[in-house]
Amino acid sequence: MRKAREIDVSLVSEAVKGLFIKANVSIGQDVYNALVQARDRIEGSPIGRSVLDQIIRNHDLARTEQMPICQDTGMAVVFADIGQDVLLTGGDLSAAVNLGVEEAYREGFFRKSVVEDPLFDRRNTGTNTPAVIHTRIIPGDRVKISVTPKGFGSENKSALRVFTPAQGPGEVRDFIRDTVAAAGPDPCPPVLIGVGIGGTVESAAIMAKRATLYPVGRRNPERRYAALEMETLEAVNALGIGPAGLGGTVTCLDIHMDFAPGHIAGTPVVVNICCHAARHAEVSI
Repeated sequence: MRKAREIDVSLVSEAVKGLFIKANVSIGQDVYNALVQARDRIEGSPIGRSVLDQIIRNHDLARTEQMPICQDTGMAVVFADIGQDVLLTGGDLSAAVNLGVEEAYREGFFRKSVVEDPLFDRRNTGTNTPAVIHTRIIPGDRVKISVTPKGFGSENKSALRVFTPAQGPGEVRDFIRDTVAAAGPDPCPPVLIGVGIGGTVESAAIMAKRATLYPVGRRNPERRYAALEMETLEAVNALGIGPAGLGGTVTCLDIHMDFAPGHIAGTPVVVNICCHAARHAEVSI
């Protein structure tokens, strides 16, 4: 029998801390390159190009000065893919993740945005915890941690709909387009969009969230979904909302779809919108 590889959860805390500090001050190179390409080669509106230029300068300043990209430094979302041959030692995994989040937000001087009770007293926890933690067991002896500080200007504009079996790709495309149209300028376009299709309501939502972390230009390996991603991206950009909602040809930088087997009686579809500050980072332990 193969011996389990021991990983002390203190390493998880350190990793989470570093990832959230990194993600809050520096977007991925894929998103940065997409913004530059949109400004220099795609956006047809002078105002839109000006907005994109300001967005890019903001990202440059944030990285240089190690300051937050946006005042909304997000709710901490953590994906932990845990190898089945890993033995976590030294404490509780959730506590370790939350410790890393708390230290990142304290030491980075990031805004704490989490309230303890969402409906009544809405008292701030003061630590930006608890994080939203999604775990899954995967083959191997490593732990992959992916984080995203999810701002709520865009999260607030996300949407869910359960389709009937008679409805198909065209209706899904139109639902995504109409969700972006209803959002207008509020999610700080140009946006990135993750879409989860199939499974159950909650699994579709997790798929959609995870899809917002995919690199710009990544296409679904199933050709029909890849074609639907491109078709939907074209429909969304035809809305003319443009950068900052001031009009233009670049409303969305990319759309990523994931799908899962579903029930014969219905198809949940979740659209998760992410602003141009598509903050995420990952590491493997």
